[in-house]
Amino acid sequence: MWLNLLLLLVLALVFVPASLLLLGISRWSSATQSLRSRLEGARGTGLTTRYDPAELADLPPPVQAYLSAVLTPGQPIIAAVELRQEGEFALTPARGRWSRVVASQVVVTERAGFDWDARIGLGPGVKVFVHDAYIAGTGLLQAALIGLFPLAKVPSSAELSHAELMRFLAEAPLYPTKLLPSQGVRWEPIDAQAARATLADGDLSVSLRFDFADTGLIGSAQASGRYRAIDGKMVATPWEVRFADYQERGGMRIPLQAEVAWIPPEGRSPYWRGRVSDILYKFTA
Repeated sequence: MWLNLLLLLVLALVFVPASLLLLGISRWSSATQSLRSRLEGARGTGLTTRYDPAELADLPPPVQAYLSAVLTPGQPIIAAVELRQEGEFALTPARGRWSRVVASQVVVTERAGFDWDARIGLGPGVKVFVHDAYIAGTGLLQAALIGLFPLAKVPSSAELSHAELMRFLAEAPLYPTKLLPSQGVRWEPIDAQAARATLADGDLSVSLRFDFADTGLIGSAQASGRYRAIDGKMVATPWEVRFADYQERGGMRIPLQAEVAWIPPEGRSPYWRGRVSDILYKFTA
């Protein structure tokens, strides 16, 4: 398991030379720039540039209430997002051990895509660098100690791409104009406080259940099965994102706090929790 390799490398790098750290940062930054150039190159142009409340008419009631609460009539559609996060990541969820994580993320809404570039702290000067991305219909997940020593690289597959597009949809409350029907999301009613959203990207399609709190805002997004890598295999596992602390940013109400968890048969297992520390929107008009 890659965690065992990680621990061995940490022991060997208790005193990491500054030159090695700088080399790792430089190489990883170059890879990040390359990924984000590809992300930008895959961007398309949406047909709708502003939000018209008339497009809510046929949506399930809780979705209508939510979009009416978080958006302003006539506001421009979000084209891209740049954000920063601070939080904790559980490298060993079963043991309840959490490590500090900081991340930057770039999202484009048309064509759907993102790159999450994270640093998970293990000790003074020792960090795991992580790329989690969905670019031009393809998922990517890789990790390296101090950006140099590979710890994990999930092979490209339909299952990984499905998992990453699902993450994009789950995080859409951060860029809520993407949840409009004109932006490619199809909504189906479940009950008075839940609805199912489906998003397609080419031949790939994902669906999530969104539950709405008494405030009308999205409280959680849930999947009956999101793929994750277990012992070299992609295994569909129930998955959930919980949202909190809605505040106004860019003229919209978005959740600044979230917790993400797998829900295997043995019980709910959170593995990331944190908040958005900064966010910048780029609009279509």
